[in-house]
Amino acid sequence: MEHQALYRKYRPKNFEDVIGQEHITKALANQVASGKLGHAYLFTGSRGIGKTSIARIFAKAVNCENNHNGSPCGECEVCKRLDGESDINIIEIDAASNNRVDDVREIREKVKFMPVGAKYKVYIIDEVHMLTDSAFNALLKTLEEPPAHVIFILATTEVHKLPATILSRCVRFDFRLVSVVELTKLLAKIFSEEGVKYEEDALRLIASAGEGSVRDTLSIADCVISYSENIVTKDNVLKVLGTTDYDLLLRFYDLMADKDIGGVLSFVDELDKTGKNLSVFVRELSKHARNLLVVSSCERPNEILNLPEEVFEKYKVQASKLEEKKLLSFMQVFAGAENELRYTLSPRLLLETLSLSAMLGDSVENAKKN
Repeated sequence: MEHQALYRKYRPKNFEDVIGQEHITKALANQVASGKLGHAYLFTGSRGIGKTSIARIFAKAVNCENNHNGSPCGECEVCKRLDGESDINIIEIDAASNNRVDDVREIREKVKFMPVGAKYKVYIIDEVHMLTDSAFNALLKTLEEPPAHVIFILATTEVHKLPATILSRCVRFDFRLVSVVELTKLLAKIFSEEGVKYEEDALRLIASAGEGSVRDTLSIADCVISYSENIVTKDNVLKVLGTTDYDLLLRFYDLMADKDIGGVLSFVDELDKTGKNLSVFVRELSKHARNLLVVSSCERPNEILNLPEEVFEKYKVQASKLEEKKLLSFMQVFAGAENELRYTLSPRLLLETLSLSAMLGDSVENAKKN
């Protein structure tokens, strides 16, 4: 049987299956249930967090013969037909490759035709910010006063590129990044259904690496499952991602807190000999400083970090050793060095210089000059 990517296999079929966007799914379901629909919607937010999935669900819901509190039933003939990728009543357009004024004029001609076996024709225009200025102008009139049987859904990752004239004609929904907690629960559910054994720490690492994107998280999970042969461990995840173990980061920052010059140099030597990607390590160092700052300054830090309890206790101990001003300095030094490490002729020397300069109190600029 042909393998299907997890993010496609587990794409949500109704509003209840969507995670992290309850503020949007509830509003859309209420509109469907009450029959008070808009004619143009704008979905904006980062990649892989549900914009297109919710657009498809909404397109089914407005046409469903027996919706359940505004969510498509998935059982009626209309729902089954609309599940097909080629249904003529749901038209998906990629504005990145169909961004000319002629493409929009073609839409304007086709919206006149009634839907076939459904209440509405729904146009989903993905990456709408890629349209040319003339294409946006051609879309304006149709977007403002489309036929009663047409609904437009515009999706974009770069809403700031849309003209104000387009924004003012749409009902806007801003999508949020999905939390590590919600992504971890989703992974646990999917792994269980797939018959994959896993460690809880491994799921947290995958969810954290997804950085709020459901699609990215499930793509990473696919890679990890293939590598791990259906037994997903923390060590396997670290190997696939190239990321750094908690204990390694804690050990490095203990050396920094103690101002142990020899220890830091030996640590970097050890990393270099094991073939660790130093650019990835520096990114993790910056993130670790930020996490310690969260621990030292927030009231309920682990609700933000979602670390295993035993790891969180180690973070608390380490955060007590470092002043907030020092942590901010570490964040600035390591966040600014990642790109430089990719192109420098001596990544090890640059990492050593930056680490020691930050540890001993020199400025970032002085560290780079050295």
